[in-house]
Amino acid sequence: MSRSPAPLIPNYNLFGEAGDLPDVVHCETIETRSRLHDWELAVHRHARLHQVLLLQEGGGEASLEGARLALPPGTLLNVPRGVVHGFRFEPETRGLVVTFAAEMLDQTLRPGEGLREILAEARVMPADPEATQSLTALLNAFSGRDFARAQILRSLAGLVLGQLARAMAGSGAASDAAPAPELLARFEALIDAHYLQHWGVADYAQALAVSAAHLSRLTRAATGRPASALIEDRLVREARRNLVYTNLPVSRIAYALGFEDPAYFTRVFTRATGLSPRAFRQRLAQA
Repeated sequence: MSRSPAPLIPNYNLFGEAGDLPDVVHCETIETRSRLHDWELAVHRHARLHQVLLLQEGGGEASLEGARLALPPGTLLNVPRGVVHGFRFEPETRGLVVTFAAEMLDQTLRPGEGLREILAEARVMPADPEATQSLTALLNAFSGRDFARAQILRSLAGLVLGQLARAMAGSGAASDAAPAPELLARFEALIDAHYLQHWGVADYAQALAVSAAHLSRLTRAATGRPASALIEDRLVREARRNLVYTNLPVSRIAYALGFEDPAYFTRVFTRATGLSPRAFRQRLAQA
C-alpha cells in the first residue's frame, strides 16, 4: 500500500505563517517575532523565500542544515530558500530581518552575472557597512506609506542583494566556478518540485524537452556526476534533514519521502552516505 509523501520539517513563508508574502519585500526587527516565541525559532525552511538577517545588539546561535553557528553583534546572515534553519537569541537582541520572495530574486538577479550562485550559499559573516546602511533604509521605507513606496522597496532590495553578494564574494563565500547553465538550473528547480514523486531521468528530460542522454552529459560536464545522482542527492538530503531535525521513526520518514518500502529507503541512504539511517542518527547523538 502506497502512502502520500509529505515534507516533515515545517515549511513556512514567514515563521509560523503559511500565507503568501504580502508585500514587495517584508522587513521586521528580530525582536518582533522572536519575543513571541521566547527568543527561539524552531528549525524550519522557506520554499519560496530568501532571508537576510542583521544582528546589531545582543547575540545568539543559528542552526544551518544541522551546523550550529554563533551570532555575535555585527553579524550578517544569508539564508537562501530551502535551507533548514533555526535560531536561539539572547533576550532583547536587536536586529533586522529582510525577506525576499523567490519571484523577486528571479526578476532582479540576471543570469550570467554570478550573483544568483553566490547568494545560493548560506553564510554567516561580519556585517558589511554598506549593506547595513541599505538594510536600515529598506526597513524605514517598508514602515512608511509614502508615494512610490513599492518602487523604492524594489530598488533598495536590489541594492541590498548586490552589496551582500559583493561582500560574500570578497569574503570567499562563493567559489570561482562559472555560473551553471540555464538548463541545469531548470533541472535543479524541477528536482525540488518533483523529487517526492520519484521522477526518473527520463521524466525530467521530457519536461525539459531534451533527451535523457543529453541531460546526463550536461550534469556530468557541470558537476562530474550523472543526472540520476543529482536526483538521488535531493532525496538523501531531505532524509538527512529529517533524521537530524525530527524524532520520527525511520519507516515514517521513508514513507514521507515517497518510498513504499522502508528497507529499500535504508539501502538507498546507506549506499549514498555509508551509514544506515539509524547509524546516522546514533552518530549525531554522540557528537
